[in-house]
Amino acid sequence: MNKFWIVLGHSYWTRFKSKSFIITTAIFLLFVIGMANIQSIVELFDQEDETDVVAVIDNTDTVFDSLEESVKQLDNNVTLEAYDGSLSEVEELVRSGEYVGVLEIAYNQENLPVGSYHTDQLANTSISTMLENQLQQIKVAMATNQAGVEQSVIQSIYAPVSFDTVAIEKEDGTTAKTEEELNSARGLVYIMLFLLYITVIVYGNMIAVDIANEKSSRVMEILISSSPPVSQMFAKIIGIALLGLTQIGLTFIVGFSLMQQKQDNEILTALGFADTPISTFVYAIIFFLLGYLLYATLMAMLGSLVSRMEDVQQMMTPIMFLIIIAFMISIFGLNNPDNSFIAITSYIPFFTPMVMFLRVGMLDIPFWQPILSILIMVVTITILAIIGARVYRGGVLMYGRASSIKDFKKALQLSKKE
Repeated sequence: MNKFWIVLGHSYWTRFKSKSFIITTAIFLLFVIGMANIQSIVELFDQEDETDVVAVIDNTDTVFDSLEESVKQLDNNVTLEAYDGSLSEVEELVRSGEYVGVLEIAYNQENLPVGSYHTDQLANTSISTMLENQLQQIKVAMATNQAGVEQSVIQSIYAPVSFDTVAIEKEDGTTAKTEEELNSARGLVYIMLFLLYITVIVYGNMIAVDIANEKSSRVMEILISSSPPVSQMFAKIIGIALLGLTQIGLTFIVGFSLMQQKQDNEILTALGFADTPISTFVYAIIFFLLGYLLYATLMAMLGSLVSRMEDVQQMMTPIMFLIIIAFMISIFGLNNPDNSFIAITSYIPFFTPMVMFLRVGMLDIPFWQPILSILIMVVTITILAIIGARVYRGGVLMYGRASSIKDFKKALQLSKKE
């Protein structure tokens, strides 16, 4: 047991003190600090932005005042300026940068306003779209006034209809959350899914690379003589798991502290953290740890069959496909979490960490469903750990190019001879 802790500590501290870990952690922390202060950053750039001035040639002599007033209420960064010259003259001013564009307004045959926006910044459609929408509102007001329709009637016609969606409990006890709860949970679930996806790939792959590196440098032969191979495997898995939790924990603590200092819950609400039940966070931690253990055991097992660094990615490809498929199913389920396909795949151990967490976060499902999926995962991890330990015991003694399932069988045979 003492040797187990030595290998665990070595796996943790060598990675913890590495430049790659320090750099990636710094990048994560800078990203969190930036997100926590995103409003201040946006305001800083907004202060530096100059006001966009649009010249308006109003051939109607009636529309400009109404249009200017509506634009002022909508966007403080856009200013309209009446221009009395010709279109060709003002286009030269647009080219010189005095105006971002020129809007020419005239009447059509129905005596209603039409517009033509001229600019040398066609890629920037925000101003033209805004002017078009405001001119459309003025046109509607003028058309209804000509038809003798009161403005109150028009407002009631264009007012959005009151429409609510009410969830009905299904026969299996599954109930969809309210629309507000779904919108709030969707952000949290997506963040957790993406976090699980990235960490499983990064830290699981780290285990395989670590084992292959030790075998290629012949360090493994020394380790085998001083510590049992199975003890090494689980020490590496747990050590790198602690490394990942350290990085995630630091990021979370910094982010949460910044949110508390700012006392601004808008970001928390937008991401779905404000009113999320504690049980959702508990499930997130459980599925995160189980998902890591499942894939890390697989990667350690396959990594033991590799003795050259260039063969690692080839051996990890099947596992990567499983992770990608699980992530894609979860992304599909974000908009349709109560789909039968989502429900079935949530009990497949390789997909459970992401898909079942999606269902837990997006639906009010019976308690037995996540518990059953957790038990299935625990049994699967136990079986994989037993098989993986045997493969690892024989795999670390194998050298040469890893190619096929034959290496898997050979590793099992070698482990029986030990």
